[in-house]
Amino acid sequence: MTIEKGQPWGRVGGLPADGVEVHTNAEARAVVEEARRAGGPVPPLGLLGGDLCRTVGGRGDAGRLRSDEAMTLPVDLGSVLIDGRQHWFLAHLVARRSWWRGPILAVMNAQWIGEWDVAPRSHPNDGLLDSFEADLSLDDRLKARRRLRTGTHVPHPGIHERRAAAMQFEFDRPTPVHLDGTRVGTARVLSVRLEADALTCVV
Repeated sequence: MTIEKGQPWGRVGGLPADGVEVHTNAEARAVVEEARRAGGPVPPLGLLGGDLCRTVGGRGDAGRLRSDEAMTLPVDLGSVLIDGRQHWFLAHLVARRSWWRGPILAVMNAQWIGEWDVAPRSHPNDGLLDSFEADLSLDDRLKARRRLRTGTHVPHPGIHERRAAAMQFEFDRPTPVHLDGTRVGTARVLSVRLEADALTCVV
């Protein structure tokens, strides 16, 4: 079940024997993609790094993962159709041709992209994805970039925010799409949806 306000999230418990330790966004996504394409369940993920790990308060402590101090958390998963092929992301989807010109789209399941606090209100088990669409002037981009570390780039009249479990986006020309920091292709249309409670993560 997705998290509810005022209710505890997760349970005490370490990474089981079939769990997989992952150190980066890319490693975690690769495990998910492999399991989904094989038609099997995604194994529990022991988060030792990456943006989802930071969002849920992970310490990067491998010894903790299999101890009685570890926390086991249900986590949502993002899914996107790119040119008719389904892909998955744990932390974020970013579509852009450049950081400095043209439209930028970020769809967040985590709070962070590296050192940037992109989605201050995002929670990876609230049943919603947080999207941010912008096509700012160069001056506004520079200002927003400086504020990203503290999450104070929003609200902004030029940044359109939305929270939903399913979304569709269109671009005027093919735009590179990055999932959890890895470029996976280009698209003009993106159909994005959330899979609630699709993952078990341990920190």
